[in-house]
Amino acid sequence: MTRTHANPIPNILTGIRLFAGVIMFLILAGATGIPVLSSYLSPDDQFALYRAAFWIFVIAASTDWVDGYLARRWNSTTRWGAILDPIADKVLVTGAILGLLTSGSLTFIAIPCGLILFREFAVSALRETMAGKVHLPVTLLAKWKTTLQMVALGAQQMILLWDGFGLPLEWQPHFQTFAYVLIWAAAIVTLWTGWQYFDTAKKQMSEL
Repeated sequence: MTRTHANPIPNILTGIRLFAGVIMFLILAGATGIPVLSSYLSPDDQFALYRAAFWIFVIAASTDWVDGYLARRWNSTTRWGAILDPIADKVLVTGAILGLLTSGSLTFIAIPCGLILFREFAVSALRETMAGKVHLPVTLLAKWKTTLQMVALGAQQMILLWDGFGLPLEWQPHFQTFAYVLIWAAAIVTLWTGWQYFDTAKKQMSEL
């Protein structure tokens, strides 16, 4: 009997997203977060790094939908892919948050970003602790939560690139307000989905 193998492309895309999250963080952090390096960078150099990080983030974030779509279309879902996919998402989101905060110009997003990180770490710890005891499937809202996080973080990166992209300055305050509301919306949805997971785990544990 011939053994069929799952198409590796979806998992390769997931791996690229994970790797891209690390690279994007190093670029963002290197632009302003490393004094020895940033002191030698001109504003144009910093913009070039921010722009590279932005496009890496956009391309990597887009693979979050593409790899899942291809895996379902080609019937190539694997256990390894199911494990790697949420890890890649968390690395990309965490890398974007930490990279943005190192810029020092977006400190006003520290609270919603911190809440997002606390939830992600808490749910990851819950899954690890409850593995084999309770079943915590990924909810539809949690999938949209990841999309909202990535859109919100992409908007924050646009704030850093506004002048360099030559966008109308009169639109910048309105976009900053939009981006601020978006990151808070992402934080609220993130916390809500986290509460849902803990509530589900509590109910299942009470039935054991």
